[in-house]
Amino acid sequence: QVQLVESGGGLVQPGGSLRLSCVASVNIFSIYNMGWYRQAPGNERELVAYITGSGATNYVDSVKGRFTISKDNAKNMLYLQMNSLKPEDTAVYYCNTAPRGKLSWGQGTQVTVSS
Repeated sequence: QVQLVESGGGLVQPGGSLRLSCVASVNIFSIYNMGWYRQAPGNERELVAYITGSGATNYVDSVKGRFTISKDNAKNMLYLQMNSLKPEDTAVYYCNTAPRGKLSWGQGTQVTVSS
């Protein structure tokens, strides 16, 4: 069973930046489309960015121009660079296959944007 472990979250002021990381227990990033999801309290989990096996990227409108998804297939790593963070970006962030999370969900990493 593939395990996904997210890290890199934290507390940041509005306008700040964070870089999230996701490591997989097996090499899947060159095979599957992978995405970053987030879930805020009381909300459903939403896909905010994904990257295809060939490296094409796509973003939800609310994060376009601020977030950048990337990956390192050799290291089994997926990244999300988040700039110009807003309070509404506050959520637990997860990685999984896209557009639907088919793998077991990791514990996620908490991102809190607050002054």
